[in-house]
Amino acid sequence: MTASEAITLTQNAVTLTLIVSAPLLLVAMVVGLLISLFQAITQIQEMTLTFVPKIVAMMLTLLFLSSWMITKLVDYTHELITSIPNIIH
Repeated sequence: MTASEAITLTQNAVTLTLIVSAPLLLVAMVVGLLISLFQAITQIQEMTLTFVPKIVAMMLTLLFLSSWMITKLVDYTHELITSIPNIIH
């Protein structure tokens, strides 16, 4: 395996990680922003108010997008495993 092949494998893994985790991170960011805005407007400073809606929103996101995430990961793993003979030469 050459250095460029190793770099390509690493880039593909990092890209897939970003693609798979992006929906969860975006949902958490949007919900956090909305809750912070709500807290600033109403001046309610309850600590649990920030965590519970984020957890619920992220669980709903996982519920709807988990099949897509698993498909992406399985496809990448299948591609990686089938390319092992080409990597080891």
